Amino acid sequence: MTDFNEAVTPPPLSSGVPGAEERQWAMFAHLSALVGGILTSGWAGSIGCFIGPLIIWLVKKDAMPFVDDQAKEALNFNITVGIAFFALFLLALFTLGIGLVIAIPLWIIIGIAWLVLTIIAAIKANEGVAYRYPFTLRLVK
Repeated sequence: MTDFNEAVTPPPLSSGVPGAEERQWAMFAHLSALVGGILTSGWAGSIGCFIGPLIIWLVKKDAMPFVDDQAKEALNFNITVGIAFFALFLLALFTLGIGLVIAIPLWIIIGIAWLVLTIIAAIKANEGVAYRYPFTLRLVK
């Protein structure tokens, strides 16, 4: 007979290996940033990149722990890239265009790195590996 005053230990979250559906949603969290960036590149490219991961995280965070982790990772990475792009824009603006000498090459480098790292993260998530983006501010915990 159990005593009701005893603390009941919760069951473990998962077996440690994400299922096929969980891996697929984690991959979608990363790839949704690419779709958002492509669809909104003309007017709000940086904002569009984190809307997809944000929606997936908000919808799936309680049901799927792996998706929760990977969607937060994608969200944090895309927010970090957005901050970097905005900082370079401000540099160009406040220097009356002279900062474009620095901003344009960095925008290209960051854009290529964003594309490559997002594709790598999507592949890793589909394999069930928790991917960590380099140089990412962990704002959403």
